[in-house]
Amino acid sequence: MEQYVIKGGIPLVGEVDIAGAKNAALPILSAAIMSNETVTLENLPDVNDINVLIESIEKIGAHVERVDRHTVKINGSTISDCAVDYESIKKIRASYYLLGALLGKYNRAEVPLPGGCNIGSRPIDQHLKGFRAIGAEVSISHGTIIAKAERGMRGAHIFMDVVSVGATINIMMAASRALGRTIIENAAKEPHVVDAANFLNSMGADIRGAGTDVIRIRGVEKFHGCTYSIVPDMIEAGTYMMAAAATKGDVVVRNVIPKHLEAVTAKLIEIGCEVEEGDDSIRVVASRRLMRTHVKTLPYPGFPTDMQPQMGAVLAVARGTSIVTESIFENRFKYVDELSRMGANIKVEGNTAIIDGVSGLTGARVSSPDLRAGAALVIAGLAAEGFTTVDDIVYIKRGYEDFDKKLQSLGAEIREVASERELRKFELSVG
Repeated sequence: MEQYVIKGGIPLVGEVDIAGAKNAALPILSAAIMSNETVTLENLPDVNDINVLIESIEKIGAHVERVDRHTVKINGSTISDCAVDYESIKKIRASYYLLGALLGKYNRAEVPLPGGCNIGSRPIDQHLKGFRAIGAEVSISHGTIIAKAERGMRGAHIFMDVVSVGATINIMMAASRALGRTIIENAAKEPHVVDAANFLNSMGADIRGAGTDVIRIRGVEKFHGCTYSIVPDMIEAGTYMMAAAATKGDVVVRNVIPKHLEAVTAKLIEIGCEVEEGDDSIRVVASRRLMRTHVKTLPYPGFPTDMQPQMGAVLAVARGTSIVTESIFENRFKYVDELSRMGANIKVEGNTAIIDGVSGLTGARVSSPDLRAGAALVIAGLAAEGFTTVDDIVYIKRGYEDFDKKLQSLGAEIREVASERELRKFELSVG
């Protein structure tokens, strides 16, 4: 039993450092095996998804050296197997990045269909379409994606039917070693797409246009080693910004790129927060009760789907009626039933949540249905009166490094407990 127990009602105050971006680190770790020279990756977040992927990379034969908690050296020259083991990778969605990396390097790959959070359908048809366009034969057999390009891969003109971050990065990896020129149109523009492209270029790739909707790639024969630092995590930063807003706090998030957070910042200002931007920091102050707003998730630079549950938790205690529309994933409102147990007044109709703000939430025992929903429930617990227990925090640990410790540094009364006895002990100590 792993739980967070929270005594709410305390404004968060202080400064918090943001880790490297999980969503950038996963494809970059996968791409690192494409070089036969040593690649050093810095600013890796120490979260479960990253550790699972590193173990999977080791199991296919790559040499991995943990320099410290946030730095790893990878050498792909010793890879002996292009088939990734199901047991080691089944828990994370990003397993599919090993497809693009292995296909690009060896012209073949076998990777189990991905797992991860159940937030809705995330088809991989765009990935497979891209691989086929550059000359791979792709099939799915016994739960495994098998991709082969026995005659090698050649550049192609690919138009993405929908904007897909994963497919954009995966095709970019494979095409960076294909013969000739590849153009990806309607490409995703998220910061972690740009970070993955910058990393590939650091190893010797020729990729231009990342961050726009047209990416141009000229294939190269081989990659060399490099040292690269992962971009800061905009979703982790946004989560602490929302926690400051919900608790009427005053928090500075450090080691961020403010431009990546413009959509989140704009909404916080709209609902009544004061926001100050520095070169690599953002301060959020919420000195009064927040106001209603409308939010619609969109591909970057729109409001990120990974921030929608956290925003929902904040709007649950804002004045007036807010409307949140989810346009990316159809199953992203599973946190609503849990918030309702805490006194929130939210009605879901299709892909829209209608939130009638209440004057306050009350603590309850709730369960984390997925990564970002779990973070939203912690935010609600921090804002609520009394004690909140959040179950299934294994989801939260997939994407947040030292979540409880960082919140404690901001004054939150939160503990991770592993038994009913520890839970009662915490309640008595702060009660």
